[in-house]
Amino acid sequence: MLSVFPLAALILLTGGHAGLSRTGMVIMAVSGVVLTLAGHLGLRGVLGEILLAFGGGVRLLGLLFLIIAAVMFFMSIDYGLEKVPTDFWGGLLVTLVVALTGIVASLPLGIVLALGRRSSLPLFRVLSITFIEFWRGVPLISVLFMSSVMLPLFLPEGTDFDKLLRALIGVALFSSAYMAENIRGGLQAIPKGQYEGASALGLSYNQSMRMIILPQALKIVIPGIVNTFISLFKDTTLVLIIGLFDLLGMVQSSFTDPSWATPVTSATGYLVCAVTFWVFCFSMSRYSVHLEKKLHTGHKR
Repeated sequence: MLSVFPLAALILLTGGHAGLSRTGMVIMAVSGVVLTLAGHLGLRGVLGEILLAFGGGVRLLGLLFLIIAAVMFFMSIDYGLEKVPTDFWGGLLVTLVVALTGIVASLPLGIVLALGRRSSLPLFRVLSITFIEFWRGVPLISVLFMSSVMLPLFLPEGTDFDKLLRALIGVALFSSAYMAENIRGGLQAIPKGQYEGASALGLSYNQSMRMIILPQALKIVIPGIVNTFISLFKDTTLVLIIGLFDLLGMVQSSFTDPSWATPVTSATGYLVCAVTFWVFCFSMSRYSVHLEKKLHTGHKR
């Protein structure tokens, strides 16, 4: 359900046959297969050191590439539907699209960045630190404004990206930096004895991260991860400044619409908007509590 419905909604809105490059699909699929297999196979040399530095994050990135390739394949099929431009998207749909994209993309990217920041290879450690500190040092409003207004100025004339796509990329990169720090905190909370025990068992860095370290670290930071998701969901209201009408933006636009404007439009609109956000955020919070209890995050004795 969770995988079919978003894809079906995307096909209905875009009409399918999105004109995606077959070369891009092939490159994405091949990259996903290579990264996934390379994460499982023990390689030697420089490539092996790189894979060991990032551990399970390589396989997650490969899986993400495969998912993107699958979505691109289904989106390239001509379903005979009329395309709905993103300029006409609005309301709760935009809120969910921005939030879900940020949530889905930030977790695997955050894991890769967290492992990269703790990598023994100076190059990847410096790149990860630079990326994380840069995105943590700028507000989301600036990111959205730059992606919408400033980015086209640096592109060749005639080149343009969809406004919603630019916002999605900015939100995903922004949230991945905060996610990386949450996961890094979980990695640092793991006792050193866990690493030594994994090494004593003869496990490689890749195996120890996948089977011992990362599962424990992710359990520890479940509250922080969900808190980042909740914050991201509420921050989707900021897309209004670049002309994307999310749920709150649609409510505010109805205040000046003669067909909807009434003395109580503002009160009822804000109330419905507040209740909607509360339901989604409270649901994520309660699911976090459920996961903590189910996985015994508190390490009860």
